[in-house]
Amino acid sequence: MTTRANSLTARVTGSKAATASPMTLPAHDLRVFLDGLGRLGYSVEALLAAAGLDRADLTSPDARIPCDAYGAVLTRAQQERFTPNLALELARVTPIGAWPLIDYLVVTADTVEAGVRQLARYLRISGAPFSIQVRDDVEPIRVELTTITAPFATEFDAALMVLHFRNEADGVFEVSVSFTHALDDAAGFARTLGCPVTSNAPWSGISLSRQTWRLPLRRRDPVLRQVLESHADEILARLPARTGLALEVQRWLAARVTGGDTRIESVGREFGMSARTLQRRLADEGLSYQKLLDDTRKVAAGRHLTGSSLAIGEIAYLLGYSEAAAFHRAFKRWYGATPEAFRETSALRQRR
Repeated sequence: MTTRANSLTARVTGSKAATASPMTLPAHDLRVFLDGLGRLGYSVEALLAAAGLDRADLTSPDARIPCDAYGAVLTRAQQERFTPNLALELARVTPIGAWPLIDYLVVTADTVEAGVRQLARYLRISGAPFSIQVRDDVEPIRVELTTITAPFATEFDAALMVLHFRNEADGVFEVSVSFTHALDDAAGFARTLGCPVTSNAPWSGISLSRQTWRLPLRRRDPVLRQVLESHADEILARLPARTGLALEVQRWLAARVTGGDTRIESVGREFGMSARTLQRRLADEGLSYQKLLDDTRKVAAGRHLTGSSLAIGEIAYLLGYSEAAAFHRAFKRWYGATPEAFRETSALRQRR
């Protein structure tokens, strides 16, 4: 039992180490998981207690929960009663509407293809560090799933897509599923999904034939979809442009840029990877670590000059600049003004 639980912990948190992870996930996602675990017969209160949480921690729509708390919940569930392919079982009991806006953006689309593209486009609304890439240049078509958290999330999301699209598609839904990691029970996964499932594959996601890709969805509704898209587009416009690892690193830096250790080696250790791997993963998202650090320092500098009485030299030191002159040059590049002029202008605005 302990070996199985430890294996699940690694698959949930994405780390083989017992150290705390700085990664966070939306509290809403944990609520969905807890609802599913309750339907599967687990004690939700006991699971919350194992993670040091209570229901109030999950009520805010913007709240985020450490990945370690997710791991604690799911590990406790497996210690209480081991369930092979737990991610699949959770997907099986998770209804459409668990993520109301995203789910109905998908099911009101015209076809399977349109639904998948809606999901890929609006997934960022959920706040999960997860992405979808559609490869329609290959046969069969591939919907590749990538997460920076753990294989458990990939298992859940792939299973949820297959189960929900099969129910919503008007026709024979032919699909196969691939995972880059090993499953608890690949044969059982395949039986439940009713399709071929491959472990230790080169990529994770689902494959669909062209015929399946073109199947209409039963609840297609262009009028409702247009209303939902308008609302979703407004939400997207307010969200940070960054996603995935870049967003998680930026969150981590924002909490520590003032007086903390922001060396890339230290950040890499927090995320369970070398500095070189961190740079490569960020480059895959079109960013560099230095760009993230620079942007975080810019925001912190503006905030301190506007809302604190700290001397400019003190702010420079807090942000990691050994010389005030280097901070001045950076600040002028960021805001087109010296720190002194910026502070004076901000003070005038506040007095008006």
